[in-house]
Amino acid sequence: MRRTAPARSEAVPDRAEARARMVETHLVARGLRDAAVLEAMGAVPREAFVPADLAAAAYGDGPLPIGAGQTISQPYIVALMIEALALRPGDRVLEVGAGCGYAAAVLARMGAQVFAIERHAALGEAAGARLAALGFGSVHLRVGDGQAGWPEAAPFDAILVSAAGPDVPPALKDQLRDGGRLVIPVGPPGGQTLLRLTRRGPDRFERTDLGPVSFVPLLRGVGTVEAG
Repeated sequence: MRRTAPARSEAVPDRAEARARMVETHLVARGLRDAAVLEAMGAVPREAFVPADLAAAAYGDGPLPIGAGQTISQPYIVALMIEALALRPGDRVLEVGAGCGYAAAVLARMGAQVFAIERHAALGEAAGARLAALGFGSVHLRVGDGQAGWPEAAPFDAILVSAAGPDVPPALKDQLRDGGRLVIPVGPPGGQTLLRLTRRGPDRFERTDLGPVSFVPLLRGVGTVEAG
């Protein structure tokens, strides 16, 4: 499988050793085993997706602020969610809540066709420019309402939702192909659960509880524009 290699940025020093330690300490040691996920997490420069003054903390096992009241999830959670999608090369993946673009870059590195939506215009536009600069120009990114999904690009083999709602938005379930997987945090602040839904028929979804998590809320966006 041919994967997209991110370009080196002269403005951000490469932290390959820190990435390797992150993979071993925060991912492998906690039970993650998908080789494609581990390779992608060890290759995508997370430091390029956080504010410059937080670059040294990019590989710690915790979330970091990225602006607009949003965060980049801790490496373990990103890897856990992507591993739960059980991706194959060429899968069409919708990401809701693209934020700074980091998870979209990991998905693209794994060979997925990525369609990412971000509600906050400033974050979405910056993520689009960042992904293009790092060599991930194949990621389709738009600013808009993630709860509505991306109907014209559906159906999707997998959907990753990086914000929490009271339940799974019906539009996202509708845009999942038969056999497709949807991973989403559900519940109120302080009581969220990470769920995986696998579509088993027109109106039948198999639910798997992946454990407690804490995410920012999934909010309805205004308008839809292409970014990047």
